[in-house]
Amino acid sequence: MWYELSETFVRNTLGFEGKIADVLHFFLYDTVKICFLLVTIIFTVSFLRTWINTEYVRAHLQGKSALYGHMAAAGFGIITPFCSCSAIPLFLGFLQARIPLGVTFSYLISAPMNNEIAIAMLFGIFGWKIAMLYILFGLTVAILGGWLIGRLSMEGEVLMRVQPISERLEAPMTRLRVQQRVKEAWHYTEDIFKKIYMYVMIGVGVGAWIHGYVPTDTIVQYTGAGNPFAVIVAVLMGIPMYSNAAGVMPLVEVLTSKGMLLGTALSFMMAVTALSLPEALILKKILSLKLIALFFSIVGSGIIVIGYLFNAIL
Repeated sequence: MWYELSETFVRNTLGFEGKIADVLHFFLYDTVKICFLLVTIIFTVSFLRTWINTEYVRAHLQGKSALYGHMAAAGFGIITPFCSCSAIPLFLGFLQARIPLGVTFSYLISAPMNNEIAIAMLFGIFGWKIAMLYILFGLTVAILGGWLIGRLSMEGEVLMRVQPISERLEAPMTRLRVQQRVKEAWHYTEDIFKKIYMYVMIGVGVGAWIHGYVPTDTIVQYTGAGNPFAVIVAVLMGIPMYSNAAGVMPLVEVLTSKGMLLGTALSFMMAVTALSLPEALILKKILSLKLIALFFSIVGSGIIVIGYLFNAIL
């Protein structure tokens, strides 16, 4: 219904026609749809998160098996809506809690790539099947990537001396009324939305321009099924960029509509969100270049494999 209403508003009420009408309609339709989904999903997850204490999560991971730790850390990344840079403070918190290095990397990989913002937008744009496949593949990269780093015993490559937590973490659950939890979740949702809505509008704006003015043949030529190296090119293009899921997802929608294979587009998105040059510069203060290069190589390779798997399955 909103699709028809937005089109009527642009063409009949505002009186636009042709490509400019297509651009404005795309921008209006996608902006409202994505913002509605973001507020709904972020509020729901934020409300559920009022029962979760971060200190408790960190304490709970200690002493468990390696596989359990990787799975739990990757799963925890789903409920922390961080970009690749803002996930680093909690990454340090994990190191401080003396959680194994590989497990901390499972979180660092998962948080920006698998957070609820990416899932909500994938669900709204491509449906639940694509969203579930994305979650499955994203968690696989996070778990295997962290496991590989852990197996290589790279603890000596951590440059920053992290002060350990000496006291025992009891982390009691805070007892709040439902009304307090709703209020806290809403404030958190407002805070997150204020930080990302501009990325949404910019991303949708660029996507709308591509939708209206970039010829389909141009995109298909370089990223369509005819180019066997399309996924690799997409990942290499995505790594230097820096954005979150809210900013890059509208571009993914447009690129796929223009002929880019979905796996190629999603691998581009994963590279943009999970790996970035600003992240590498921040990590340089904490980790050696050797460990950073290993981290980028493992995650980048995993994303490339997932891109080809997506293209083969879909």
